[in-house]
Amino acid sequence: MEPSKLGSYFEEFCEGEIIQHSLSKTIFESDNNLFSLLTMNHHPVHTNIDYAGKNEHGKILVVGTLVFSLVVGITVPDISGKAIANLSYENIQHIAPVFIGDTIYARTKVLEKHESQNKNDRGIVYVETTGYNQNNEEVIIFRRKVLIKKRSI
Repeated sequence: MEPSKLGSYFEEFCEGEIIQHSLSKTIFESDNNLFSLLTMNHHPVHTNIDYAGKNEHGKILVVGTLVFSLVVGITVPDISGKAIANLSYENIQHIAPVFIGDTIYARTKVLEKHESQNKNDRGIVYVETTGYNQNNEEVIIFRRKVLIKKRSI
């Protein structure tokens, strides 16, 4: 049996490549409730069926930062598993609502990469990740820069 791979080294990323992440996650009511409690987001659109039913979407809306966190997590085995640090996140766009019972998938495009100017054992990879649901509808898009180790020489 081959051991699981956690992330890629800087040299393994290719500008323009699209990585289809193999992980996915169905969001359960318990996920949304726990995240709401942990982050102190007690807005009733996320926790109150009656309230949510009388608002725009007519049902419980999953917390947007849960969706963001989940999609970042889905990318770890392929993007940041060998990261030294996530340097920045930018342009986070919530494209469509996410509901209890939706299954979230993700794909990432490598936009560019460059070697570190200070240390020759690492480089920065700039990526754009898109999260989408079971109907292939995009729900979130964001970019980030990741500081990633180079392969040992």
